[in-house]
Amino acid sequence: MFYFTEADVRELLPVAECVGVMRRTFEALAQGRAQNQPRRRLILDSGSVLHSMAGAIYNYFGTKFYSTNPRYGAHFYFMLYDAKTAQPLALMEANHLGQIRTGAASGYATDLLARPEAHTLGIIGSGFQARTQLEAIRAIRSITKVHVWSRSEEKRRKFAEECGATAVDSAEEAVRGAEIVVTATNAKDPVLEDSWIQPGTLINAMGSNISSRRELPGELVRRANLVAVDSLEQAHIEAGDLILADSWDNVRELQDIEEHYNHDEIAIFKSLGLGVEDVAAGAFLYERALATPERFVDRNRARH
Repeated sequence: MFYFTEADVRELLPVAECVGVMRRTFEALAQGRAQNQPRRRLILDSGSVLHSMAGAIYNYFGTKFYSTNPRYGAHFYFMLYDAKTAQPLALMEANHLGQIRTGAASGYATDLLARPEAHTLGIIGSGFQARTQLEAIRAIRSITKVHVWSRSEEKRRKFAEECGATAVDSAEEAVRGAEIVVTATNAKDPVLEDSWIQPGTLINAMGSNISSRRELPGELVRRANLVAVDSLEQAHIEAGDLILADSWDNVRELQDIEEHYNHDEIAIFKSLGLGVEDVAAGAFLYERALATPERFVDRNRARH
């Protein structure tokens, strides 16, 4: 069995290539060739939480499990299995796995829902997840202008310097006039206002997967012509942006969106993160590792 470190994941799973992996994943879901199990949480009095999410696609199934504590941080792992034999194939450290596939899912959604000529991007949030959101969107659109805002001036300026963006002084300045907007925060309450968003804008909202938290105001969610979700079942459990807006009439699953969507309307992609996305991404990097098995087998033997 292979063991992959965070460094291996970053090497074997480039964001740009993972966008194609996500495209194939949602096509497989639409064809009934993949399945997803919504996230489950075991919550302790100490504040520690055990999260688990599973899925299956093609010749593989697997589960990501991770622990979090607001004081002590988070620890992510993913286990990949052979679908025919149930044999374990790989255990991998999965913090970057989640970061990369989340960015790639937004990249795929952007390819479907953003104007083909879109070249301006506004980002609210400058943390871990914002980086792969930007990288994935750049992989499928010719982005020439990126504005970023976050609560920490130091962090947003560092993000801008490292990622070729412009740090601005307010959330409104970051998103007003942008053709594509990303919200990648841990906010409990909306981080932008409905009036800042013009027709023809795509918003990728990926910061919250808890029913009591949201990044988008209800007015914007209800005004959008389309709200795409990666899983409707999971959205009803943990998409606070939609639950708190009490708006479902305009919601559709990403797997059902057609290529000729009307780009003159406001669209939202509410990303929650799916177990099947982890399986598809994990299977992709596992198969890549098989191209040079001696490298990984030798190292894994050395570990034991």
